[in-house]
Amino acid sequence: MLRTERYILRNPQCSVLDSQSFCMSGTVLDVSDANYKEFTDAPASVVSYGLASCDPCKLYDPILEETAAKFPAIKVGKAKMHVPGRCRAIKQVHTFETYPTTHFFANGKLILAREGVVEPAELAALISDHLLK
Repeated sequence: MLRTERYILRNPQCSVLDSQSFCMSGTVLDVSDANYKEFTDAPASVVSYGLASCDPCKLYDPILEETAAKFPAIKVGKAKMHVPGRCRAIKQVHTFETYPTTHFFANGKLILAREGVVEPAELAALISDHLLK
């Protein structure tokens, strides 16, 4: 069974796949070393990097979920930096001084980074201004 198929079975909300086999249902997806390049190579994606012990990260989760629902064509993902071995390559490419940190990608290029919790209105504006051109 393909990895994507397992993901869909565990996540029945996923009903539509894009050309890169990611769930495009308006849900926040899990990002790790295994799918990072494919995820960020999408036409438009947002990745939040966080830790389980980070209170602002926990407050940010509902904002990400709301944003994913509002912009179903944008890939919205969360990288769990605290899980050993899952984000080792990501940590070699990016340095994080603050969690959460949010990166905005267009076709594999990092176009914008924000540290801390990005409020829903600002997050929507950043997506509209930078990813939905």
